[in-house]
Formats: sequence, structure tokens, C-alpha cells
Amino acid sequence: MAWERGTTAQKAGRERRAVLSPDEVRRYRRQMDLIGKDGQERLKGARVTIAGSGGLGCPVATYLALAGVGWLRIIDQDVVDISNLNRQFLHRDMDLGRPKAESAGEKLREMNPHITIEAVQATIEEGSVSGLIGDTDLIIDAVDSYAARYLLNREAVRRGIPFIHGAIRGFDGQAMTVLPGKTACLRCVIPRAPPPETPPVVGATAGVIALVQATEALKFLLGTGNLLGNRLLLWEGLEARMTEVAVERNPRCPDCGGVILP
Repeated sequence: MAWERGTTAQKAGRERRAVLSPDEVRRYRRQMDLIGKDGQERLKGARVTIAGSGGLGCPVATYLALAGVGWLRIIDQDVVDISNLNRQFLHRDMDLGRPKAESAGEKLREMNPHITIEAVQATIEEGSVSGLIGDTDLIIDAVDSYAARYLLNREAVRRGIPFIHGAIRGFDGQAMTVLPGKTACLRCVIPRAPPPETPPVVGATAGVIALVQATEALKFLLGTGNLLGNRLLLWEGLEARMTEVAVERNPRCPDCGGVILP
């Protein structure tokens, strides 16, 4: 599902461009064979917020950084723990005890010195979510808390910012893209959070779902392809099967009910 943002600010975000240096032209040459110079300039001009720098956030941020998305804000409240290292590959043993956002930001800057990384150690809460999102074109859900996901979802809908959801458990995962005022939001599809737990995690599952999210982000920023709007993608790793479920907006949804963008 393609989607054109309606407000003046949103259109300005979609049309934002940045001039490529000769080094960048060489760096992105193979990609530019596909998306063109115009597309690469769109990516350089884009601003994306990634909530979380763990199992999902590490691969999402890595591939968007390598693709040349010009400004990434990485938000995470946690510090690196040894139990993270089986899947959160931007962190190392030497990073134990460091803020995850800082650790991830450091590696991303090394990977691509042509982009801007803003690392923010903060908790996504009722009073902080709006300021943390700031001026961004896209929000990516790479957290493991449904409380935080719902806050991000509601803020995205309120401000008309697309929101890419992802979640994993064991060998299974899911992803969808929320286009505010046009498609079902996260609360429409999952009206109540699952029981709290510390879920088992396989790193490869995080990689599968995160790369779906990264692809959705690139498609949106480039204005190409069909997004996962009104479609919940499900990955069953043990069966090596990917399916999708059609979803629709709930007109009584407390987050998006009645929201219609111009």
C-alpha cells in the first residue's frame, strides 16, 4: 500500500533532499543503480527514529545506516548486558555496562561516517515520548515493551508519522506498517498487551523481522513498492513459513478511531 503524507510538514519531509559527495556516490553506486541519484538524495535527507538498539534495533539501524539514511536517532534506556551479546551484534564484551544507545551509535558512525547518529539514553514514557520523537519522518518499533509500543503507536497516529512495528518470540516474529489515518494501527490489531514475560529469543529471528522492517523503511522513504499497511506479516521460523493476515481499522480504537488525515 502506497501512501502520500498530507500535511505541509509531512510533504516537506518526504521531499527533503541532501547533496551527495563524490565519496558517497562511490559508496552507494550499486544501490544507486536501483534507486537512482534522486532516491539516494532522498535517503540522505531522511530523518528516522529507531526505538530500541537490541535484537531488532541493531540490524534495523545497521542496514539503514549502510543504505545512507542521513539522520538516525537511536533511543534506548538500557545498558549492555552479557545476555544481549548472542544477538545484539552492535555491542561487544568491551561495551558491558555502557548505555546501549551510545554503544550502537559508536559502531554505526564507524560504518558510515557520512550520516548523523543521535544516541539518546532515555525511557519512552507518557511525558517523554513526544520530545523523543521530535522532528522525524518515520518511527521504527524495535522495543520489547508493549507499554512503550503503544505510546509510540499513539504518538505516531496523533502526529501523522508512519510507524513500523516488529516483535519476536523464539523462532517466531511479526511485522506491520501503520500509515496513520489510512490503515489499522497497532492498537487496532493488538488491543491488549500479552502477559509480561522475558521471552526466549533466537538471534536469527530478530534478523529476519528487522530486515523486513528496514525494507519497509526504505520503501516508504523512497516512495516505492507496497507497504505492509493493513497486513500483519507472520514469520514461523521452525516451519520456514512467512504468511500474512489481513487486518483493518477499528473505528472505536482508542488510538486511531476517528483519525483521518487530509
